[in-house]
Amino acid sequence: NMALYQFRQCPFCVRTRRQIHRLALNIEKRDARNDPQWNQELINDGGKYQVPCLKVTADDGAVEWIYESKAINQYLEKKFTANS
Repeated sequence: NMALYQFRQCPFCVRTRRQIHRLALNIEKRDARNDPQWNQELINDGGKYQVPCLKVTADDGAVEWIYESKAINQYLEKKFTANS
């Protein structure tokens, strides 16, 4: 269960969305600039107003917030490709 907090025009967010598309992943995209609900959740739960941010919710309910496009892309590559 994952959600990407992002801004539409942010070049780092574009990089992360391309990785999601390349890996054919179905990850919800949340507009943290124009949607007050996602904006507040990113700040209150994630800890800072920075995008892109990938919220990963484990099966046991544990939540991890991954910031930085490079870190997010590496996480997705490792998790969803067999030969990484």
